[in-house]
Amino acid sequence: GDGRGPWFGADLGGGKFYCDNPSIVCSTNKSITTWAFVTGMLKGHSGNRFVLKAGDAQSTPLQTMWDGARPAGYSPMKKQGGIILGTGGDGSNYGKGAFFEGCMTGGVPSDEIDEAIQTNIVAVGYGR
Repeated sequence: GDGRGPWFGADLGGGKFYCDNPSIVCSTNKSITTWAFVTGMLKGHSGNRFVLKAGDAQSTPLQTMWDGARPAGYSPMKKQGGIILGTGGDGSNYGKGAFFEGCMTGGVPSDEIDEAIQTNIVAVGYGR
């Protein structure tokens, strides 16, 4: 990602990805150092596309951190194994922070729905 990190990324099973290429700095994926609470969304569109969105869960709006091609080897999308929200399955101790809530949807919600969800999260008042 851009800056010193941390960044919001996707654990796709064979590594953590912040864009389509783990060997480059993903300039669209900005550091989230000033956010005490983070909203993160991974959207798996059909075709060779995935989207990462993140935002400060205490204010709006969301920022698009990546919208583009999947990493090499991930198109078509693979769905083996289980889906775990809030923790990685690699047994490492690299994760930081605490996980509060998560959800999965069928299909890919619109950007308007994403923003409505973020507005609702902000209204909850994390950190107050």
